[in-house]
Amino acid sequence: MGNRKTAIVIRKAHRYLGVFLGIQFLMWTISGLYFSWTDIDEIHGDQFKKELTPINHSNLLKLDAFSHGHSISSLELRTIADKPYYWVNDSVLIHAKSGTVKSRISEKEALTVASEYILKDLQVLSVDYITEVGKHHEYRGRALPAYVINYDHPENVKAYISAKDGSFQRVRHQSWRWFDFLWMTHTMDYEGRDDFNTIVLRVFSLLGLITVLSGFALWYISSPTLRKIFKK
Repeated sequence: MGNRKTAIVIRKAHRYLGVFLGIQFLMWTISGLYFSWTDIDEIHGDQFKKELTPINHSNLLKLDAFSHGHSISSLELRTIADKPYYWVNDSVLIHAKSGTVKSRISEKEALTVASEYILKDLQVLSVDYITEVGKHHEYRGRALPAYVINYDHPENVKAYISAKDGSFQRVRHQSWRWFDFLWMTHTMDYEGRDDFNTIVLRVFSLLGLITVLSGFALWYISSPTLRKIFKK
């Protein structure tokens, strides 16, 4: 009688936990299958990009020609629309031959930068200029302001170029957006996507463990043969 009552209690707990957690278990399974069956390089959009052709520059300004006595903690030479620029201290863009400070690149220059990375057969539909994005935007956490180059492609391909330093940032397309959504459901971080320490994930993980253990306990209590083996 005692075992029967215990079995009923465990069976009810197992059933309700299964219903409550079932949708999340399904999303974990679906997202896991998607991750294991997709090529991460394709998710990053490498199939839309081409190899860069290095450009050599000469007769560039020396550091003391534009530093004006200010300390330089970082310096990077960049090519923007075939012209050399110094990206100084991760904040200032300076023409490497004239010493002119550039506040931001133009739309035309952004298109040129994109053309150096994106395959030629992709046709540009439009160009947008963005100064802010939301928490769930596909360009979240990247340099702003930025130019968004929209291409004519079934996967709604977009390239993002930083307006501040002229750097090519990211390619986004439909497969990446599916990956991002499923990654959100997998980590249960519905804001930043990459936090594995959220309270929601911890609670569901513990409840999932309880569900599995209750299943084993129910199996043990409901199986006369198994109980006989353990009683010997």
